[in-house]
Amino acid sequence: MATPERYAKILRVLRHRQPTLTVLMDEVNKPHNLSAIIRTCDAVGVLEAHAVPPKGGPLASFSGHTYEATSGSAHKWVPVHSHTDAVSAVHALQGQGFQVLATHLSQRSVDYREPDYTRPTCVLLGAEKWGVSDEAADAADHNIVIPMFGMVQSLNVSVAAATILFEAQRQRLAAGMYAAPQLSPEALDRLAFEWAYPDLVSTYQERGEGYPALDEQGQLLA
Repeated sequence: MATPERYAKILRVLRHRQPTLTVLMDEVNKPHNLSAIIRTCDAVGVLEAHAVPPKGGPLASFSGHTYEATSGSAHKWVPVHSHTDAVSAVHALQGQGFQVLATHLSQRSVDYREPDYTRPTCVLLGAEKWGVSDEAADAADHNIVIPMFGMVQSLNVSVAAATILFEAQRQRLAAGMYAAPQLSPEALDRLAFEWAYPDLVSTYQERGEGYPALDEQGQLLA
């Protein structure tokens, strides 16, 4: 059960959540990168993330304990939806109205600051060793790059994710998108209950019952 102070923080965070901003991680396989990306998602207000789990290996299951351990407590606040492959995930997100921006160097790449991040946006990120596949990059609406002026050719994937997501946050702040809740009142109430009373969620779901209302202090109403 959440204290009134904890519940107030939950409401404050949910009122800043951005359901139209997300990431798609294409076989990002290093635990510290997964953790850092999800933490950045939480920091900028991403509601949900997406991933193509790496094939084989200990992180193959994004719903298991291993993945949850890699992201610390952030996985509690930013659920990760698993997809079988990047191309179908790109098409699915585009079908939901998202523009997909692939971090990929190609002839059509643009500076990462050029796109309009106030639009529904998904940032597609690949693993450090091989990056986003050519097929997924071709399916994306745009390819974006972070200008580099040093000897190395690219940033760590989690650093790249943070750089891009904070540019999205900057644009959205300027547009006033954090000033009012982007979630519907119904979605906000549902998530507030799930975050405040995680131990009760399965009970109500198994019964097929709606969640009870909460008062302003986050206490259950009789």
